[in-house]
Amino acid sequence: MTEDDMDALGLAATLSQSYVRGISKRRVFPGDMELVSLEAFREPWPDGPSPAAETIRLLDAAGSPATVATTGSRYFGFVTGGALPAALAADWMVSAWDQPAALPILSPAVAAIESAAARWVLEALNLPTSAAVSFPTGASYGNLIALAAARRAVLLRQNYDVDELGLRGAPPFRVIISDEAHSTLIKGLGVLGIGRQAVEIVPTDDQGRMRLEALPPLDDSTIVCVQAGNVNSGSFDPIADIAARTKAAGAWLHVDGAFGLWARAAPQLAHLAAGIEHADSWVTDGHKWLNTPYDCGIVICRDPQALHGAMSITAAYMPEGEIVPAKDRLIEFSRRARGVTVWAAMRVLGRQGLSNLIETCCKHAQTLRAGLLKMGWTIHNDVILNQVVASYESGERTELIRTAVNAEGICWFGPTRWRGQDAIRMSVSSWATAEGDIEAALDAISAAMISTAQSPTPSS
Repeated sequence: MTEDDMDALGLAATLSQSYVRGISKRRVFPGDMELVSLEAFREPWPDGPSPAAETIRLLDAAGSPATVATTGSRYFGFVTGGALPAALAADWMVSAWDQPAALPILSPAVAAIESAAARWVLEALNLPTSAAVSFPTGASYGNLIALAAARRAVLLRQNYDVDELGLRGAPPFRVIISDEAHSTLIKGLGVLGIGRQAVEIVPTDDQGRMRLEALPPLDDSTIVCVQAGNVNSGSFDPIADIAARTKAAGAWLHVDGAFGLWARAAPQLAHLAAGIEHADSWVTDGHKWLNTPYDCGIVICRDPQALHGAMSITAAYMPEGEIVPAKDRLIEFSRRARGVTVWAAMRVLGRQGLSNLIETCCKHAQTLRAGLLKMGWTIHNDVILNQVVASYESGERTELIRTAVNAEGICWFGPTRWRGQDAIRMSVSSWATAEGDIEAALDAISAAMISTAQSPTPSS
């Protein structure tokens, strides 16, 4: 390793620390001037080597200004948690270690740390301690993995091994979702060959909750997918009642809880997720409410063999041991040691810190709701979690205000469409958000309401 290489490592650490330290002073979304810096990356591919330190300087000078301050305290766009400093530092260590995380023999350290993280996750979420846990890229991938395990399990009940024989000729099985199921769940069903149009869809109520009375009869060849934390409203399906029905019928119950599953770690909110412990598989994200860096998902399966059977691979050069390795709990063989950041976040927060993080975000959402109501906004959801869906006068006026607020760079939130209504969605998911940030966001919205009062709407 050359001196230039070592200089690049030190420089990256210094510039990264400077970026993190100054995140609150940055625009939340880059403006036109900042975006111009990206032209630097249109350079031709160099014929010869470039100095490592110079490359890092260019990355910071041209790239950092054009980033979105998702790790700051006033990003209320997608459900994106801010990276806890300790989890970020652990992620740097993971990069420095550069450990493949497939087998214990590839990294005893990673195997031990991810095992500890898995135990803590099950404890925090109050799920069966015997369940299998793995760390995919996110809930999108996690849903795919869990559904593969579910598909295998329900077909084995009919004496059919889908992993060996494939879907052609497979006995029929059913998949039931709600009309508010997340798009990534539907994508996973398509990738698995189940078919996006082959599923049975249950209608939902005005909060996006599956209507229990519309749930069709179940049997042991059925997979039921429920939602813990609707991506717009934050609502929960009636999971306890659905779990009772799936258990009685021998059906498989899967919980998509990308962010809402973490409500179980907060005493004031755990009632929202009652009954979830009776499911067969669960998916959530670390990079949402646990506030690990991207990317980090968590998939959990009650029956380890269902997961291992669907995901296991063997080869002559891969030693097998008594402990099921990570490679047999998810799709990737070569993967990053994501569980290390989960361990770091959970260790630095502790049980009380994690609970406080989640409950504080929900309190901030209530403050946003109250402030918007005071300014005349319509709130479209029952704010039971960290999501606020709102509109002002009309869809066109709402969009004008949103665009004006985001252009100022004080905060950022995105548009949505909820129950036929154009609206904004504000998600509070960061450990860094404080009361002053909520006040600043409300002030920015108030100012934008004034500044756009005489503006023509896009339809005018």
